[in-house]
Amino acid sequence: MPELKGHRDLRVYQLAYKLAMEIYGVTKTFPKEEKYSLVDQIRRASRSVAANIAEGSRKR
Repeated sequence: MPELKGHRDLRVYQLAYKLAMEIYGVTKTFPKEEKYSLVDQIRRASRSVAANIAEGSRKR
């Protein structure tokens, strides 16, 4: 098993980051009236997953 040097080496972090980028692409197609409410909330939630994984890996 390769040595992990940081949270970016974790497969779960990589998947969470990739999903967040996909969510950004999908939310670009949402109606303009949702831009500052629903889109913002969805994007923040998707970034939060990767951020929480990174934070948790630093605490170990």
